[in-house]
Amino acid sequence: MTTKPRAKKFRISRTSRARQPESVQSVQSENDVFAQRIQAAAKDANSTTPTADVAQSATSQRTPNPLEELAQSATEDGFPKEGFVSKSQLGHAQTNEDELAVIEAIRKEGLTGRQLRMARRVAQKHGIAVESDFDAVHKLRQAGIDPFKRSNMLELVGADGGGRTTGKGADNLPQTRTLPPLPASHVYDEADRARSIREIQLDIARRRRRNLRLLFARLAFFVFLPTIVAGVYYYKYATPMYATKTEFVIQKADGAAGSGLGSLFAGSGLATSQDSITVQSYLTSRDAMLRLDGDIGYKSVFSDPNIDAIQRLDEDATNEGAYKLYKKNVKIGFDPTEGIVKMEVVAPTPEQSAKFSEVLISYAEERVDNLTQRLREDQMEGAISSYEKAERDMLDAQAEVLRLQEDMGVFDANSDASALMTQITGFESQLQEKRLSLQQLLDNTRPNKARVDGLRGDIGRLETLIAELRGRLTETGGENGSLASISGRLLIAQTNMQTRTALMQQSLQQLETARIEANKQTRYLELGVRPVAPDEPTYPRSFENTLLAFLIFAGLYLMASITASILREQVSS
Repeated sequence: MTTKPRAKKFRISRTSRARQPESVQSVQSENDVFAQRIQAAAKDANSTTPTADVAQSATSQRTPNPLEELAQSATEDGFPKEGFVSKSQLGHAQTNEDELAVIEAIRKEGLTGRQLRMARRVAQKHGIAVESDFDAVHKLRQAGIDPFKRSNMLELVGADGGGRTTGKGADNLPQTRTLPPLPASHVYDEADRARSIREIQLDIARRRRRNLRLLFARLAFFVFLPTIVAGVYYYKYATPMYATKTEFVIQKADGAAGSGLGSLFAGSGLATSQDSITVQSYLTSRDAMLRLDGDIGYKSVFSDPNIDAIQRLDEDATNEGAYKLYKKNVKIGFDPTEGIVKMEVVAPTPEQSAKFSEVLISYAEERVDNLTQRLREDQMEGAISSYEKAERDMLDAQAEVLRLQEDMGVFDANSDASALMTQITGFESQLQEKRLSLQQLLDNTRPNKARVDGLRGDIGRLETLIAELRGRLTETGGENGSLASISGRLLIAQTNMQTRTALMQQSLQQLETARIEANKQTRYLELGVRPVAPDEPTYPRSFENTLLAFLIFAGLYLMASITASILREQVSS
């Protein structure tokens, strides 16, 4: 930050007056004193000063202009060397003569030193500027104040504690006032002004050159030198690294299309975005790095002494150090719009880079397949337990049907009922025939009694048999109950057995489906870009990295300089 140039200040030395003694002294006339001061000021102005030296040196370095040559010539210009006295100076001299006459009269009054000091203190109390004790008496009397009045003395005594000096400095003591500076005898002309302006311009140019040199020195030390060091490293010492790029997408093996909102995203990248993000996180995790190191020795590859010291991994490096290097060399990105996972693996040789990529892809595919492994195992366990339960229920229902058949002595109630109904139907037909035959005999005038009695006996026996058979179908008083109740119980047991058999068949079908799904890979990786070993090194990118280093160092220097300027401005304000 450039500061404003400051012009040098030139002052004319002043002649100080010695303190007048309190005893009465002889006073010179004011004109003589004024003449002596004019001569002393002119002598001081003509003395050699740093400004004059600088002006003389600046003038000696260039050709003087006509005004300067005229000013330096010895030709008489008609003006006196001691200069002229203006009207104001003459009036001031006349006034001084009157005052000196009054002061001389006060000196002759024979005032003591104590009275004179008291008069100066009274003048200071009333704010009157004086040059001597006698001047204090004179100015107090002009202002209408009696310096030796008793009330004024008492006020001074009460103010300072008995008239003693209690101040901390010399302001409480009677002092003589220094004369104001006299006007300079030298009058600046055009040549002097030109020399002063030229001197200021030279000083400003010198400051600018110095600031520019300091600026370039700081830039060289803080920006250019670190950039050169970084460029030398990237171009000469950095070990070339090879990068293998791979792109793959995660696919689902589900054949049936989903329903609802899930079917809208089927086949798009959003359907497998969760799996892609999971794979991305796994491949950049410590688990993948440790597994890769255990399978093909990831640490040993980057611990090769042929690698430069900055990129080389220590032989006894910890897992954290290896993981930092792993995250730097394995870069994975995911495009959510297309569902594509992009992977870049960096290694010291092309073969190692391609091998690392292939191993990491196998890890990712295994991880994707294992994402649904627990779900499939759970489905398999549920199908097996459901089938086993359905099978047990079916066996229990079949055992119940068998028990009822054994206990009731009936294999099939419908068959028995059909047989009984057939018998009843046959006996009822015979009964009808017997009744018709009896009616024919009774229609005769003289029926055969023996035949009539025989037919009536057959009819009675048939009716009894038919009633017995019908009782077996409907009566419940037997040991096992009626055939209708036996048939109902068997029908219920058989229906239950049929239901359990159908459930068992359905469970068996679900079990087979779950077994097929468990043995099938539901998600797999489809490679869009296969890992191919490069034939040229990918890193380091010397020019880009050097330019980036320059921008970084320049930004740091700019921020530091701005911060320092702000702090310096705050401190100086």
